[in-house]
Amino acid sequence: MTNPPPASGASSGDLVKELTGLRGQVLGISESIIATTDGLLVAADTATVQPESLAALSAASLALGKRSAAEVGLGSLREVVTRCNGGYSVVLAVGEQALLVILGDEGLDLTALRREAPAVVERLGGLLS
Repeated sequence: MTNPPPASGASSGDLVKELTGLRGQVLGISESIIATTDGLLVAADTATVQPESLAALSAASLALGKRSAAEVGLGSLREVVTRCNGGYSVVLAVGEQALLVILGDEGLDLTALRREAPAVVERLGGLLS
């Protein structure tokens, strides 16, 4: 798994520990990253994807989702879920400056992810502040 340099205010190990903990709690998670909203990689728990590319693409996806939500007046964006033939990509905002990206296989337990993710996002926000 990839371990990029730590973010200010948090060690890379603490951030990766949150990512691996979430992977252990939710069936189907294969990889995950934390990135800034401008697409820079902060921490990663990955084996097969290029985390820097995923960070940039996911930041764009989150920004587009936020803009779309604002345009149609459905309230604040909760998540961006991309469902593919081989699985899922889920992007969640971590405060105003970061995001969490979860990659999962076709068996990703979205219900469990939606149950566990808010606490993880809150802890990540604290570590990144």
